Amino acid sequence: MSTFLYRAGKSAYDKPWRLILSWVAILGVVLALLGINGIHVTSEMKIEGTESQKVLDQLQKELPEASGGQASVVFTAPKGERLDTAERSALIQKAVNDVYHLDYVINPAELAAQAAAAASAQGQAGGSPEAGAAGSAGTTDAAGGQSQAGDAAASGAAAGGQTQGAAPSYGPMMVDGAPLPGVMLSADGSVAMLQFQFTVQQTSLPKSVTDSVIAAIDTVEQNGSGITALPSDSLTGKPAIGSTEAVGVAVAAVVLLMTLGSVVAAGLPLLSALLGVGISVGAAFAFSKFIPMTDITPVLALMVGLAVGIDYSLFIVNRQRRMMLDQGLSAREAASRSVGTAGSAVFFAGLTVIIALCGMLVIGIAFLSAMALVAAVTVFVNVLISLTLLPALLGLIGERIVSAKARAKNAASSKKSHGFAYRWARGVVKARWLVVIGVVAVLGAAAIPVAKMEMGIPSGATANLDTAVRQSYDAISDGFGEGYNGPLLLVAEPDSASGAITAEGLYKLVQGLQGQEGVALVSPMGINKTGDIGIISVIPTTGPTDAATRTLVQELRAPDSAVAKENHVTIGVTGFTAINIDMSSKLADVFPTYILIIVILSVIILLLVFRSIIVPIKATVGFLLSVLATFGITTAVYQWGWLHSMFGFDTGGPLLSFMPIMVTGILYGLAMDYQVFLVSSMRESYVHGHKGTDSVIHGYEQSSRVVVAAAVIMVSVFAGFIFAPDIMIKQIGFALAAGILIDAFIIRMTLVPAVMAIFGDSAWRLPKRLDRMLPNLDVEGDKLIAQLNAKEQAAQANPVQGRERN
Repeated sequence: MSTFLYRAGKSAYDKPWRLILSWVAILGVVLALLGINGIHVTSEMKIEGTESQKVLDQLQKELPEASGGQASVVFTAPKGERLDTAERSALIQKAVNDVYHLDYVINPAELAAQAAAAASAQGQAGGSPEAGAAGSAGTTDAAGGQSQAGDAAASGAAAGGQTQGAAPSYGPMMVDGAPLPGVMLSADGSVAMLQFQFTVQQTSLPKSVTDSVIAAIDTVEQNGSGITALPSDSLTGKPAIGSTEAVGVAVAAVVLLMTLGSVVAAGLPLLSALLGVGISVGAAFAFSKFIPMTDITPVLALMVGLAVGIDYSLFIVNRQRRMMLDQGLSAREAASRSVGTAGSAVFFAGLTVIIALCGMLVIGIAFLSAMALVAAVTVFVNVLISLTLLPALLGLIGERIVSAKARAKNAASSKKSHGFAYRWARGVVKARWLVVIGVVAVLGAAAIPVAKMEMGIPSGATANLDTAVRQSYDAISDGFGEGYNGPLLLVAEPDSASGAITAEGLYKLVQGLQGQEGVALVSPMGINKTGDIGIISVIPTTGPTDAATRTLVQELRAPDSAVAKENHVTIGVTGFTAINIDMSSKLADVFPTYILIIVILSVIILLLVFRSIIVPIKATVGFLLSVLATFGITTAVYQWGWLHSMFGFDTGGPLLSFMPIMVTGILYGLAMDYQVFLVSSMRESYVHGHKGTDSVIHGYEQSSRVVVAAAVIMVSVFAGFIFAPDIMIKQIGFALAAGILIDAFIIRMTLVPAVMAIFGDSAWRLPKRLDRMLPNLDVEGDKLIAQLNAKEQAAQANPVQGRERN
């Protein structure tokens, strides 16, 4: 591997424009495809096979109009005033009618007319008008508690269907003596809520429709009415990326300048990373028309691409500069050798990241697989750029990669004593047992909150207080109850012995459900024409992320529940809240499997790279410690709300359900990067004659500076996403930044040299049989250096032949 990369690096150095123009052409193709195909991303996170998804798929097949997306708008009046004045009621009525007349929006008045016509037709044919109405009314907004066949059903269900407690203190908003379809008014008249349904899911909804809805409801704020219109989060786009990410890149530029000592040298890793991100993220957007992906997928690729792109280029450029300064090599020879040696480590480090990400494919969750593949392709592109474009750029710069000032500074520093890295390594080696115990104790304490970690999808309850989404959530909670922010959609099917569901049977089922603990309001929504599906809306008493709501969903689904048995039906539960509950449960179930995959991969890859048994085991245990501590700290901050003002959010809440799996995969790959670069330097020192703890100290001194710089860059890039507008991006950015900080500085830079010192030379021993079975990957470039030394000796023995070879 190292020999091949050495030759490839020399070829790129000698003929730089061929590779530079090739990469520019690739970027041009990607931009052209992006212009042709456009960007097609979604906020939908669907997990096939879950109970809620099965119910939703059934609805889409049997009763597609009932499976459309839902949305809500909240109207609020100034403090102490009401919305049901003549002027304000007229404004709200006009806005509501404008919304109902938009394409893709279900109009309840039209549904009521269709239901009445169907009932009349069935009555004339001798059937039951009541059954006809129930069979044809079809659907309602699944987010609401009102029947679109007539808003009086809401108050009827509240008063007549409720068997526990008092009837709700809210009801339909009345305009000119008639209820305004789809709009409910709080008891004090200060809050009105419009709930409506689309004919398709939000993911299939043109953006022009949501824009038109926003424009329609904004009219109520005109003419000094004092009304505030607050759309739900399903109507408002969530910007995934803000301006703070540039701060991380700026910090990375400063670290590069301090590490490499010149603007020219520092600019190369940044240029390489930006090109890699431009190609990979641009390609992800370009192919989003054909490959479904969530809106967070390209952001994740951006995070990973910036971090690894800068780091991989830094390792190679730093190695070239050290060879020029320490060994007196020319820029051409040093660049070729750095690609052959550091480039080999980059290749295997990138391979570990790619394997860790692709390991998510075995979980079988579509949107996670898309995330993993896009991130893996981003890493692959950055590895290729580091091994091909970077040496080409070095060929353009030539000897200027090391300035005269840097050469003079290096000559002066070589006469000085050892620096901080040497003293730190000696101190760690000397107190190795104390260091090991201290690290385990500290990280163990940091991991304690993991036991209380709750998974979910952040909702309006966790949005910042100054956002419309949070204000809408709070207004609904205050005016109608928190459960209206997380309605449940129930699908009842008759068991084999009960036949079809009748209107009378549906009403009896509603009565039974209303008596269920944790239920605030139950509303019948209709029966399909064949009578084998009844649809019911249930409003819980608790919010969408509360544990009590999760318990309610489980009780409603239970096949042996009293309500299901008494009514001879089976009940399925879906809706946004149920989908999030199922997603979190599914991801929590597969997380241990993924951890097991990561552990097995870690041992195998490191066994091949280092030809050691102790090194892989030590690296894997250290990684598990850092991951547990990372999730513990993330739980304390984002779930418990510790230091929330420092990190730019107001309210704690559940952690993003897929965050642990995604962060574990990325952290594993990046942790193995530092493991490879640090420990390979220790092995190189051991191979070249340093024994015992000397090899640990010498190898640490040689590689620690660049590993620290790389870690600071990674932390800076990821930390830049902590202040993004989207809470999901905040959590991922924080977890990655904290994870790198812990793994690089506590595990790799502290625990690793302590453990290596405990085992000494025995850390590099491998059973002879296993040694013969394993291929020699030559990550340190020992074979390459031996070949080059032999060539130099041959050239010295025969100068004429040596000149001919060159």
